[in-house]
Amino acid sequence: MRFPVIGKLIGLGVVVLALMVALQMVSGIVAERQSRLREAQASVADSMAAQQRLVGPMLQRRCEERWDTVIGEGKDRRTVAERREFTLAATPKSLDVDASAGLEPRYRGIFKVNGYALKAKVSAQWADLVALKPRAEHAPSQLACDAPVLLVAVGDARGLRQVALRVQGDPVDVRPGTPLKHLAQGFQAPLPATLVDAGAPVHAELLLELVGTEALAIAPVGDSTRVQLSSDWQHPSFQGRFLPLERDVGPQGFKARWQLSALATSAPRELLADAQQVESFGVAFIDPVNPYVLSDRATKYGLLFILLTFVGVGLVEVLGRLRVHPIQYLLVGCALAVFFLLLVSLTEHLAFGWAYLGASAACTLLLAFYGTFVLGGWRAGALFGAALGGLYGALYLLLQLEQTALVLGSLLLFAVLAAVMTATRRMDWYGLTAQWQGGEGREGRVG
Repeated sequence: MRFPVIGKLIGLGVVVLALMVALQMVSGIVAERQSRLREAQASVADSMAAQQRLVGPMLQRRCEERWDTVIGEGKDRRTVAERREFTLAATPKSLDVDASAGLEPRYRGIFKVNGYALKAKVSAQWADLVALKPRAEHAPSQLACDAPVLLVAVGDARGLRQVALRVQGDPVDVRPGTPLKHLAQGFQAPLPATLVDAGAPVHAELLLELVGTEALAIAPVGDSTRVQLSSDWQHPSFQGRFLPLERDVGPQGFKARWQLSALATSAPRELLADAQQVESFGVAFIDPVNPYVLSDRATKYGLLFILLTFVGVGLVEVLGRLRVHPIQYLLVGCALAVFFLLLVSLTEHLAFGWAYLGASAACTLLLAFYGTFVLGGWRAGALFGAALGGLYGALYLLLQLEQTALVLGSLLLFAVLAAVMTATRRMDWYGLTAQWQGGEGREGRVG
C-alpha cells in the first residue's frame, strides 16, 4: 500500500466499529436477562404475595338518617319519606407498631427474589369515639347506625398468614375484606355498639403475620405514630415520604425507628377520605450487588477499556519498532469483548467478585499468552498481561465505588495520557512514519 499508515488507521477504525457492535450485543444480552429477572419477580409475586402495605387500623360505622318532608300545597300536599346514608370513621389517637421481618428468598430457575415474613404487634388507642356518634341534619328525624367495624388494609391479602385481634382485652373474630373502595384488601372485625356509647377510651391490639416480596410500607394513620422495625437483611433501602428517625445497619441486619405526628403527614385524612393513595414509608429489601446492574455498568466502560488496551499495544508497537496487524488488534479486542459476556454468564451462578475474578483472569492469561507472540517475547507478553490485570482492577474499582467513579476514571485517563506522553516525549514521529512507509519495522508474529 502506498500509504500504510493511513491504511492501518482505517483498518483500526473498522476494528473499533466491529467491537462497538459486539459490545452492543452484550448490552442487549444484559437487558434481556434483566427482563427475565423482572418476569421472575412478577411470577413470585403472583404465586406468593406482592409488595405489602399496612394501612390501619381504623374504626368505621355506617349510619342512616330518616325524615319526612312535606311537599306541595292544598290538595297536592303530601308527605315524602327521605333518607340519607353516611359513614363515620375515626383514626387512632396513638398507633404503635413493633415488627420484625425475616427474609424468605424465593427462586425461579437461577433468579432470586427476596421475600419476607413480617411479624408485627400493632397497638392502637382511641381516646373516645365521639367521631362515631351521628348528628342529625334534619329535625325531626330518626338516626340508626350499624355496629362499628375495625378495619385494616394490606397491599395483598394473600400474604395474610395469621391475624389475632383483641379489643379492650377480649378476642374478636375477623372477616376478610374491608368496606373501603380503594383499599379493599385486608380484614375487618365488627365491634359491640356499646363501645360508642360508653365514652371510654378504646384499645385494640393486633398480632399479625404478613408475607410479601421486595418491599414493605406502613401508613402513619395515628395522631401519633411510632414504628419500630427490625430485620435480618443487611442492605435495607428506606423509602417513602419519611426516613427513619433512628437506624442501625450492620452485618446481622438492621433496626429502624420512625416517630410521626399527624401534623407532619396527610395519611390520617387520606384514609378517612378513602383516597386512592395513602402516604406511607417503609423499606425495600434490595440486593446491593445486582449482577445485571453491575454487568451493565461494566459493559458501558467496555469501549474505553478496549481503547486503553489498544493504546498500550500501539505504544509497544511504536517503542519496539513492531508492526501489529489490524487483525491482531481485532483478536485482542474480541478477547476483551468476550470478557464482558463471560462476566454476565458467571454472575448468574457465582458471587460478582468471584465471577469478575474468573472472567478477568481467563482473559488476562489468554492475552498475555497471545501477546508473547505478537509483541516479540515472553517478557513483553508478561508486561502486557500485567497491564491488563491493572486495567481489570481499575474497572472493578469503578464498579464498586459508584459515588467516586468519575474521579477514579478521570485519574486513570490522566495517568494513561501522562504515561504515553512521557514514553514518547523524544519520539521522532516524522522519522517513524517514513520508516513505516518504507516498509521497515518488525512484523508482529502470530505463531
